[in-house]
Amino acid sequence: MAKMINTAFSKSECLKHYNWGDDCHGWTFIDTEALSVKQELMPPDTAEQLHYHEKATQVFFILKGRATFSIDGEVTVLKPEQGIEIHPGQKHFISNNDRSDLEFILYSYPSTNNDRINLAPNPLKGE
Repeated sequence: MAKMINTAFSKSECLKHYNWGDDCHGWTFIDTEALSVKQELMPPDTAEQLHYHEKATQVFFILKGRATFSIDGEVTVLKPEQGIEIHPGQKHFISNNDRSDLEFILYSYPSTNNDRINLAPNPLKGE
């Protein structure tokens, strides 16, 4: 049997850093067809676009700040050390309505690559 190689990772040594939305940042740690693991940062008064995934389940785990989720029209607010699972087909978005940065870990299985259907523009901008 081939020996498995364990890979340590950090924000400073991630696979990829990316920008998204209004000055939001992300760091990709694992990116395979089966699993994606990222850390993301959202500044105050930012939100992503309403969307859903056909195949991927997503798990958000809050590290810092307060996250406001809209999932199928229901609002849920999470604090640090709390998480939420979002299933395929659920229309959702996350926003940071606080005055401080929001940081979280995002697990997606399988990966959300080519599996995101956008439904509406950024809800905080009233578009």
